[in-house]
Amino acid sequence: MKKLFLLLLTTFCLISCTSDDETLTDYIGTWSGTYEGTEKGLWKFVVASDGKVTGTMYNQISNVNYNISGNLDRSGQLTAELVIPADGEFSGTLNLEKKGSGNWRNDSPTPSISGSWTGEKDKTK
Repeated sequence: MKKLFLLLLTTFCLISCTSDDETLTDYIGTWSGTYEGTEKGLWKFVVASDGKVTGTMYNQISNVNYNISGNLDRSGQLTAELVIPADGEFSGTLNLEKKGSGNWRNDSPTPSISGSWTGEKDKTK
């Protein structure tokens, strides 16, 4: 009876740990899309296995690239900053259906500029 109990407990623990890892694993890869608002353009970032997010946001009007740097948690919540030459944020949610959306803001020009973004995970071949 003790062996059966230990076997069930061990199995439960392994399943619990695995499901957290798989959730983050579903987001790993390249994501891209468009943004609009005060400005408009394209964005692209990569989610690494540790949840680190790095990429760029390209302004089609002024031909400027902003760097995106942040983190993604296991629930798909993205928290990132727009840096060099920007001073702002790029945040939102990625989902398991490989879609994402959120808001962006840049305080570097005065007055601040902002808007929304949408996109999806790039398909792998």
